[in-house]
Amino acid sequence: MSYFRRWIEIKSYKHDGKLHRIWDRGLVLEDNEDFIVVASKRAKVVESNGRKWFTKEPAVTIFSKKEWYNVICMLKSEGVTYYCNIASPALVEKNTIKYIDYDLDIKLFANNSIKVLDEKEYQNHKRFYDYSKELDKVLKYELANIRQKMEARKFPFSDNKIVKFYQDFEEALKEDK
Repeated sequence: MSYFRRWIEIKSYKHDGKLHRIWDRGLVLEDNEDFIVVASKRAKVVESNGRKWFTKEPAVTIFSKKEWYNVICMLKSEGVTYYCNIASPALVEKNTIKYIDYDLDIKLFANNSIKVLDEKEYQNHKRFYDYSKELDKVLKYELANIRQKMEARKFPFSDNKIVKFYQDFEEALKEDK
C-alpha cells in the first residue's frame, strides 16, 4: 500500500472526455491497489459552466480503482449518508484523481433507505453519447452490485470505518497547524 498523506484535486469527466466538475482538494488518507480514500470539508467545487460552490458537509470519498463507482460519504447530524456515483474506475495521475461520471447514482440514507437517482439523465446521456451495449451492461451490473453492498453494509458502506477515516482526517489537520 502506498500511503502518504497529501492534498489531491478531483476531476470528473463525461463520456466524451469533456470536463464535468472539479473539487479543489481532498486529503488522501489511504491509497492502495483497490481504492484511494480522501476526506474534505468545505471543498470548493467548480462546474463545467464556471459556477462555483462549496460542499456543505464534511465527507470521506472512496474512489474505486477497479470497479465502476465512487462513493461520497457525507457526515451529517443524523448519521452517514452515502452518495454513490456509477463511474469509471478512478485513475490517479500526479496530484489528480480522474474518472468518468455516468450519471446513474444510488443513495443510502442514514435510516437505511436506498434510492436510485438520475435514471432519466442516464437514459438521455446513453443516447446522446451512444454508450455501447457492453458499457450499459457494466453500469447496470455495478448499480445492482452497489445496492447489494449497501443492503449488507459492506465496505465502503460501513459507518464505523467512514467515521474512523474522518477522525484520521481531523487529526491530520491538527498536526498540520
